Amino acid sequence: MSGIAGGAQGFGLAPWVLAFPLIGLAFNLLFGRRRREAVVGGVASAALAASFLASLGLAVALRVQPEGALVPLTEWIHIGPLQLDWSMRLDTLSVTLMLMVTGVSTLIHVYAIGYMHEDVRHQGDPSRFRRFFVYFNLFVAFMLILISADNFVMMFVGWEGVGLCSYLLIGFWFEKGEGGLGNARAGKKAFIVNRVGDVGFLIAMFLTFTAFGSLRFEEVFQRAQQAGPSATGVVTAIALFLLVGATGKSAQIPLFVWLPDAMAGPTPVSALIHAATMVTAGIYLVARTHVLFALAPVAALAVALVGATTALFSASVALGQFDIKKVLAYSTISQLGFMMAAVGMGAYVAGLFHLLTHAFFKALLFLGAGSVIQGVERGHAAGHGGHDGELDPQDMRAMGGLRARLGWTFPVFLVGALALAGLPPLAGFFSKDEILTAAWDTNPVVYGLLTAASFLTAVYVGRQLMLVFFGRPRSEAAGHARENPPVMIVPLVALAALSFLGGALNLPGVHTLEHWLEPSLRAEPVEFSPLVAGISASLAVLGLGLAVLLYRQPVRPGAEDPLARLLGPVFRGIRAKWWVDEGYTALVVRPYEKLAEFLAWTVDERLWHDRFHEDVLAAGFRRSTAWLADSFDLKGIDATSNRLAAMVQRAASGFRVLQSGFVRTYALSVLVGSILILSYLVLH
Repeated sequence: MSGIAGGAQGFGLAPWVLAFPLIGLAFNLLFGRRRREAVVGGVASAALAASFLASLGLAVALRVQPEGALVPLTEWIHIGPLQLDWSMRLDTLSVTLMLMVTGVSTLIHVYAIGYMHEDVRHQGDPSRFRRFFVYFNLFVAFMLILISADNFVMMFVGWEGVGLCSYLLIGFWFEKGEGGLGNARAGKKAFIVNRVGDVGFLIAMFLTFTAFGSLRFEEVFQRAQQAGPSATGVVTAIALFLLVGATGKSAQIPLFVWLPDAMAGPTPVSALIHAATMVTAGIYLVARTHVLFALAPVAALAVALVGATTALFSASVALGQFDIKKVLAYSTISQLGFMMAAVGMGAYVAGLFHLLTHAFFKALLFLGAGSVIQGVERGHAAGHGGHDGELDPQDMRAMGGLRARLGWTFPVFLVGALALAGLPPLAGFFSKDEILTAAWDTNPVVYGLLTAASFLTAVYVGRQLMLVFFGRPRSEAAGHARENPPVMIVPLVALAALSFLGGALNLPGVHTLEHWLEPSLRAEPVEFSPLVAGISASLAVLGLGLAVLLYRQPVRPGAEDPLARLLGPVFRGIRAKWWVDEGYTALVVRPYEKLAEFLAWTVDERLWHDRFHEDVLAAGFRRSTAWLADSFDLKGIDATSNRLAAMVQRAASGFRVLQSGFVRTYALSVLVGSILILSYLVLH
């Protein structure tokens, strides 16, 4: 990879990709308190738009120099053999992700101006508007650091940064939620579960440096390839620990449990996490280190199986959710499973293709869900929802008929939903079809799992559309819902266009994305299969049709879901999310709490504090101070001082006889003394 000096001049834009979001957050942090909301949101959005334009410039530079460039920013860590500088790795893989992150994030930022204007007032604290956009810009900045990293440590900085920002944004309304702590618990859950995955990433880094003496991607890959079969064991271990890290960030089995609870954050946060930033990090990690996974087929197979299992599991759970955002949350976990399965099978381009199209339609769906939620809240706040009591604006059973009330939201949401279902000719069909074709060619088990997940995806998508938009309104709030302002609608229209046209990025026979990524990812091309595509499209139509048949009749809060009658006890498992959270509670949380209680009360309070601290330390201190005070001080130091004083007193009494007060006595004493001195001198 060439340096910037020898490459296209456009690579000089690289630092600005990182700088613009930082400038935006710095402006709002320092000066935003006195600015109007439109200025705060406009600056944050403009910063991301500028970063997107800089990324476009980098893409143009890559047309001139496809092998990319390494742009050094500053010296960083120089400790013995560990020599790392802060450098940006610019190749077709990193710049593709930059374009996606900055482009989709810009649209989410613009949408958030309108959404958060309402949300901060609904939550009762308009002063947090500025804080939200500071966190939002910081989130994207850390994601860009992760993407542009030239070494594992720099990537880990971005990796931890997005974890921090997700914690801040999921718990943005930390005093809200169940019992006034629900949102705070959701943020903490995301933070802790991701730390478990991060331990895997750290161990992988330690093993990498121990085995290959470097943490720079290029050097590690070269040395691993040069080591050959002798390094297969350590490379497999490294790849498996990288998979642990990826399962945390990309919410795969078993570390997926944090992502559904991430819905506690404002809806734009959900869109940013699920579509453009954090959850794509694990997929990017596997793609970036594809050389290691190619040398470790056992680890690659594990990646594929984890992804395929996650895809089917999460799709089944999405079938039983009534919260409009929870359905999309489990959908994200499922679609990430498709991407993970693809990169595990070596179909890196297919996985990244789906990552890009998923960013378009999942951002659209989450922002569309936010538009639905605020539309229902407006209907409730207008005074027409008095009969609804404490309305849950996210419960799809309290919606219905919104197709007529939300004239802009419905068609764009429909585009995103059908793209997610994999209906041709929308973007999701083409990208998902490539993954299914790769599985058809390489792994029948993975293909079976992903095909079943595809069918369930179409069913829960159709179910969501029917519950939210069709039929009659099932609440007063839904019957008086109102459309959102243009600042929220325009990003939805743009994302709908991308969801419709995004398949053109890598159309069969053209393979534009594949040719673009070839300098970074040399993967076997996935050829279009009419049979696989036909099966996929047929299952999408069948799933959507089944949902229409089942949900023609309205489902009110408290009523039995049609799927419950069809599936019986299976639906109870789906509705309960297969009791995974309960399992974690029983196997991990409660034992941890009991251990913590034991350590706190038995070990710390009774043993350490009462026994050791009181009986050993405190009692020993008291005994030692008593000995020092009585034996050492009084009987030793004080007694010695008293004896010295008595001796001085006795000596003084003896010498007192010489102090008679008569001058003749003193003169005689002087005379006698003089005689004695002279005698001594004469004799000696």
